[in-house]
Amino acid sequence: MTGPGFKGWYREISGGTSDMSQAELKDDHFCFACGEGNPDGLRLRIEYPAPGRSRIEFVPPKKFQGWQGLLHGGIIATILDEAFAHALGGAARGAGQAAVTAEITVRFKKPVRIGEKVIAEGWVVREKGRIVECESVMRDASGRELASATGKLIRIKPSQLQ
Repeated sequence: MTGPGFKGWYREISGGTSDMSQAELKDDHFCFACGEGNPDGLRLRIEYPAPGRSRIEFVPPKKFQGWQGLLHGGIIATILDEAFAHALGGAARGAGQAAVTAEITVRFKKPVRIGEKVIAEGWVVREKGRIVECESVMRDASGRELASATGKLIRIKPSQLQ
């Protein structure tokens, strides 16, 4: 692994001298994953079935293809990341619950087919200070697990949100 790693990254956004620690973060609705204003993005629709949980239904179009007929692995990772990030914020996203992903591990289990509906669910596993451990899973319409992820989020200080 190159760069400062998780501990260094956490140090940077939790008050170190990096730009991220001082950055003001603003949601301009252009997020690649969920931004309604981004015509080239995934434009995911996210539901919040319970506190600390999120759910996404998505039918991948061909423009996000990797190998013929298969969803690109980076897009799978993005959807899993979005599922657990939104599980933290839930419907109150931006009300002191915003975070950034510091670490993600994705396990690809079965091919994800273009044009076939997938369901991603994310949930919060544990919170310790500003570190939040989360998990997510992607399944096909029959419930077969296609991919899963674990990750760590770092809460953003409310003063950094616009």
